[in-house]
Amino acid sequence: MGPISSLCVNPTPSQPFIFNHAIPSDDRMASEAGEGSTAGMDDYETLISTTDVELLKKAWRNEKAAPEILRFETSLIQRIRGQIQLMEENIEEFAGSGIDPLTVSLYQMDLDRTQYLFRSYLRIRLQKIEKYMFHISKNPEVQSRLSEQEKGFAIRCADDMERHLEESVLSKLPDNYQDIVKQSIISEESDMIPEPQLDSFVVCKSRRFLGPFQLDGSDELLEMKPDELCIIHYKSIRERVQEGDIDLV
Repeated sequence: MGPISSLCVNPTPSQPFIFNHAIPSDDRMASEAGEGSTAGMDDYETLISTTDVELLKKAWRNEKAAPEILRFETSLIQRIRGQIQLMEENIEEFAGSGIDPLTVSLYQMDLDRTQYLFRSYLRIRLQKIEKYMFHISKNPEVQSRLSEQEKGFAIRCADDMERHLEESVLSKLPDNYQDIVKQSIISEESDMIPEPQLDSFVVCKSRRFLGPFQLDGSDELLEMKPDELCIIHYKSIRERVQEGDIDLV
């Protein structure tokens, strides 16, 4: 079967919904915004990399929209931490050196925005760890996506929750129903562990031309143009999101 049409009215499990228009890419918006900058902003731009901030925005959007926890952006987070510290030091120096308070407040506003994205990114990941703690503890592949601090947090969460449930609930149930991950000891699978819903729909856009590629569980072929919005099952584009070819919105 050939490629699907560029506009589908009703999204179905095998057929994505594509908006037949493009939106500006982050790189292009950043470029347009920078055209009006003055020479005085050049020094400030050395304090924080626009590229890293845009990468943080992308990581934040992907993490917020994805039903599962994604790979931790170790290098990016380390750079952002260093840049935030440098900005804090420079803003403190600016405030004490007689620089226009309005200028200092603008620098502080940019710092606040970066800190918000940074903290929100980490908070979203912690919320997913709390929600899927048992799934993570039983799945080495998912554990490999976490930072060392997140791994420790996931282990503590799972241990504390298991201890709490055993003391308050499971110990009072019949022996056949005292398993924390199964409905009964005769169950063959861990059917009581919450898992990410990979079948859920997401809105996404491609960073480059992709396709045609086959959707999971379907004979349909999909082509994606740069910056073209598409509503599709997450599991159909999961690998391409992890590879960085597709961004979630």
